[in-house]
Amino acid sequence: MKAKTISIEADGLKIKGTAERMVQLLAVSLFAQALPPVANVQPMLGTAIPEIGQPWPGQGGIYGGYVHAHGDVPAHYLIIAAKDVGSLEWGGRGIEVKGLSKTDGYTNTQVLIGNDDERQYPAANACAEYRADGHHDFYLPAAAELYHCWVNCPEVFAQDCYYWSSSQRSANTAFHMLFDDGSQTSYDKFYELRVRPVRRFFI
Repeated sequence: MKAKTISIEADGLKIKGTAERMVQLLAVSLFAQALPPVANVQPMLGTAIPEIGQPWPGQGGIYGGYVHAHGDVPAHYLIIAAKDVGSLEWGGRGIEVKGLSKTDGYTNTQVLIGNDDERQYPAANACAEYRADGHHDFYLPAAAELYHCWVNCPEVFAQDCYYWSSSQRSANTAFHMLFDDGSQTSYDKFYELRVRPVRRFFI
């Protein structure tokens, strides 16, 4: 005999299942709210996702939009720091850093700040040191991530200057973006360009 199912609907979300399963889901929900959060486990969202380009309270900055999974990086929300960290050199002119990507700024930043060539990478270092709302996982965005920001919310960046990406073009140059028109070219690594950290909020 087929088990009888019941359904619950709230705020446009409809869940359907057996009475036993509905009781289990209710119990799990009650325990999740009553027990303290486990260390190192990110709690479920307690507030709605803001509009793109608006501050996301508790997440360290401005909501920059949803980013689909790519390669080894799972789907996530991109959080843009609320302000620039200054105008800085990319650094390491004359060195072609191995292992840098056009899409993965977090890995790029880790490679740059963990370099063993005794050269400094000021733009990446400043992003890695940035903290906001208790988060310390910011990084210098890759070229594709800057383009994502230009597509979604260019207005949160200055329009009259270039921003460094963590993506390298050659031993002497790296990619940058102008948010006025979305152009991406490359500059010599010793130029001081604007720098804006970002972080990932995994779903």
